[in-house]
Amino acid sequence: MRYTLPSPSQRGFTLIEMILVIGIMAVIAGGVAYSLARTGGTFKLAQAENDIKTIENALSLYEINAQRLPTTEQGLEALVVRPASPPQPRRWAQVLEKVPLDPWKRPYQYRNPGKFNPQGYDIFSMGDDGVESDDDIGNWATGDEGK
Repeated sequence: MRYTLPSPSQRGFTLIEMILVIGIMAVIAGGVAYSLARTGGTFKLAQAENDIKTIENALSLYEINAQRLPTTEQGLEALVVRPASPPQPRRWAQVLEKVPLDPWKRPYQYRNPGKFNPQGYDIFSMGDDGVESDDDIGNWATGDEGK
């Protein structure tokens, strides 16, 4: 049996061609990853703002039933479990299945009276850094103020 070279139309890619294609794909993948990383922060911010609105609505329902808002000590858990500490509401109904975690998987913070809403309450996420600071996302930043 005699070995013959394949015709030019039957040859595969050369090593240089393969490296070039892989390099181009890596550049494209890097651009996509960078783009997704930039929009990830925007998505988390929007998710935190939506969660805060949901919690505000739940607090409104709680206030209608209990005739008052939960204290800071009772916290947002009062929306899920009847508060055991005073002042206990006369009428209580569970208004959330569970208190959501912020996009960084930490509990939302609740203060009544609020630091930013002294006549109402503050609900906020400490954001990516997990420290209470100027970059926090709260109901004072979403345009809604706690009652």
